[in-house]
Formats: sequence, C-alpha cells, structure tokens
Amino acid sequence: MRKPLKTKMKIVGRTLISIVLLGILLSVISCAVNPVTGQQELMLLSEPDEIRLGRKTDVQIAQTYGIYDDPDLMAYIEGLGQRIARGSHRPHLSFEFKILDSPVVNAFAVPGGYIYVSRGILSYLNSEAELAGVIGHEIGHVAARHSAQQYSRAQLAQLGLGLGIVLSEDFRQYAGLAQFGVGMMFLRFSRDNERQADDLGVEYATKAGFDASQMAAFFSTLERLHPSSDQSGLPGWFSTHPNPPDRIRAVQRKSREWTRRLGARELQVNRNAYLRRIEGLVFGEDPRQGYVADQVFYHPGLRFQFPVPSDWKLNNTPAQVQMVSRRKDAAILFSVGKASSPGAAAREFVARADASVIRFDAIRVNDLPAQQVISDISSQQGTTRVMSWFISKDERVFVFHGFTSQAMFERYGSAFRATMGGFATLTDPKRINVRPDRIRIRATGSAGILKEVLRSLGVPDNKLKEMALLNGRDVGDWIAAHSLLKVVEKGREGQS
Repeated sequence: MRKPLKTKMKIVGRTLISIVLLGILLSVISCAVNPVTGQQELMLLSEPDEIRLGRKTDVQIAQTYGIYDDPDLMAYIEGLGQRIARGSHRPHLSFEFKILDSPVVNAFAVPGGYIYVSRGILSYLNSEAELAGVIGHEIGHVAARHSAQQYSRAQLAQLGLGLGIVLSEDFRQYAGLAQFGVGMMFLRFSRDNERQADDLGVEYATKAGFDASQMAAFFSTLERLHPSSDQSGLPGWFSTHPNPPDRIRAVQRKSREWTRRLGARELQVNRNAYLRRIEGLVFGEDPRQGYVADQVFYHPGLRFQFPVPSDWKLNNTPAQVQMVSRRKDAAILFSVGKASSPGAAAREFVARADASVIRFDAIRVNDLPAQQVISDISSQQGTTRVMSWFISKDERVFVFHGFTSQAMFERYGSAFRATMGGFATLTDPKRINVRPDRIRIRATGSAGILKEVLRSLGVPDNKLKEMALLNGRDVGDWIAAHSLLKVVEKGREGQS
C-alpha cells in the first residue's frame, strides 16, 4: 500500500530535522587530551568554557550557602590550597579556595578550579595533613576534569533526548520527566572518579610535603560519622562522593608508593598547628543566621520574626527560608527583595511571573507598610494560586509567597495569613543576642583514657562519643599528657 504524499513529506521533514540535529550534535563534540591520563576523551567544554562555567557557578554557590566570615582562616585555606595546586596536573589554572558557612561535612569542586570546604568538614579534620589530602582530592577532580566530563555527558544526553523527541511523537509527553531524570543522574561522581581523585590527592599532598596517609584517618572518621545534608540543603560527603571499596587501604598503599617515589623523609602532619588554626570555629547551626524556637523563626541579624505553621518542615538557607506542609501540597517561601518599595516589588513579581491578579491591596503588617497580591500562575503542570506579601522594614522589602493549588487555597489560606501577618520587628534581647557553639582547643594534663580526659575537660557523659569522633578517636584510646583536644563550647542566649 502506497503512503500518501502528506505522510511522505512528514517523514522527509523529520529526517531532515534529524540530520540537522545530528550535525549539531557532532559539531559540538570535540576530542581533548585529559591532563592526568594523557588520553583523548570526548569533551563539550573547552578550558575557557570550563573557567567561565566555574565563575558563574561560584557566584551561585556563595549566594546559596554563604561564605564563612573569618579572613585569617580563609587566608590559611587559600595559602595551603595554592601550595598543593602548584603540584597538580593543571597548575596554570587560577585556583580559588573558599570556606562555606555550613555545618555539613563536605568539600567539593566545580569546573575551572573553584574548591570549597565547609566549616563542618574543618571541624572534623584533625591535622594539616588530613586537610591537605582533602584539598588535594578536590584538586584532583578539577585536574582530571571530572566535573567537565559530567557536564559533557549531561549535555550529550540532553541533545540525544532532543533528537528522540523530534523522531517520536509518543516520546514528547515524557520529555519533561526524562530531562529531570538526566539531571539527577549526574549529581554524583562515579567510584572510578573517586578512586582517581583519591590517588591524585595522595600525589599532590605528598608533593607538597604532607604525610598523605593521614587522609585515610579522615576517611575512617567519615565512615563512622556518615555525614548527610543539613537544613541549608548542602549534601553531605557521601551524597557527592560515593565510597569506593577498600578506600582506606588504597590510600595508605598509594601514600607509601609516592613517599618512595619522591624519596620523601620528613613528611608533615602538623596536628597541633592545624588545631590552633580552628580555635573558635563555629560548630553546628549558627543561630545568628536564623533559628526556630517555640514555633517561631527568629533572625537576630536582620531583626525580624514570624511564626512557622505547625507540623511544617522549615529549611533555612542564606538565600531563602522554605516552609513545606506535612502533605507537601503547600509551601511558603520567604526572602529579602531588592525593590524600592512593596508596591514596586509586587508589580515586578506580577510581570515576571506573568501572574493573573485576583487581588492587589495596600495593607499594613504590625505597623509596617506592605502590599498583598493574590494571583494565579499557570504552567504545564496546572494553575497555582499564590498569596504574596511584600513588607517594608529598615529600607528592605521582605517577601512571602504562599503556594498551593486553586482547590486547596481555602484550606491553606489561613496558614499563609498567620505566618505573613505574624511578621514583626524582633526586639527581645534574649532572642537577638544568641551565640553559636564553637570549637575550643584544650590541652590535657596527665595521660589517660580519652573518655576520662574528656570528662576532666568538662565534657558531659552523653557527649563523650561525639567528642571522641570530633577528635578522630575512640573513647577508649590512650591520650598522652599535654595533648591538644577539641571540645565544643556551648553557645548562649542573650540576657533579657
């Protein structure tokens, strides 16, 4: 049976489109020599593109997670990082090293030479050699272009997906879901990448004069701690660094190999020097960046407070406070806007979101001028009803958006109004003058079992295991006299 002309033209059109897309696909693929292996590999990202991507990502990371405010510690990390980077396979890159203001135990790198360590990971490291191994590991990811490889694989998958959408009408309906899945697939490095980064971390740390075998001690601490994400949304170590089998023995073996190869004799550990560097480091969540007490969110720095709906989960990041209902069918987002007035912020939101306005009212919230907008926002997933309040305080505009479906708006409207209407200036000194927990370095007196030594330093029994882990030890370990140990000094509330 002969196909009608219209059908033939349709097939020809699809074929031409496929050929064009295939040509685009092939044109963007280039072969590059991997700086570490010397082998050619498919790479969509040139080195200048990699640097530009890293620079752009760096801005987003700083905005999302915040940079720890300690110039001396930052300069120390930068200096140590540059020392290690000089021995890498890509010493010409303009590496940058930064401390994220997050209690999560993690370190990571983005393309172009941007390396991040959290204050959380600094808390659990116990020597300069351990820190050198971790930084060397992250430099290894950059040197071997692991992030650039991930980016290239993701882009190839997206291009292939686009080709599939053109070729198959039936596939189009699944495009959104498939693209989401592609993004999720490349969040983690492979175990092969991790092994290579471990090997490179050992190499770079040893070349910089450090005892790289100490990196194995930190991995042992990580396995006992098994760090996960915190409220800021930053993933823990094992979320981004899958653990290769036999990792600790492999690091020890590589360390011996590089020590022999370099003829190194006096490799540095520098335990005490490192511990003195982190004296006073904030430990755990920092209440000065916002905290919840008695179902109220307080922000001492910006001097505001608002109630949190009962049974809702709150996630506090430097950029935004997110509150999600127990059924996950409603959310409230809170942030600080940049507009000159509540009205200007409201109009900008309506235009940017292409919102269909239902109400647009000037109101007051606890004596503060504000603008309320109730609107519908349409998308491929349906229509969302949004209650937005823009509140002026201290020459800033504070923004609430309450989201839910049209059908559920009546149910959640009262919760939206209670939270937004409860926004007020924070004046209670007890809630303002809060202090975070901090790491303190204490010298032991006589030798003894760790748990007894920690008790002598004022550590309560229910914190002994936690403090032993913080020091990379077990409670039954023997501690020499005049050793330095980490303890946590509890923060305090201000006086009312």
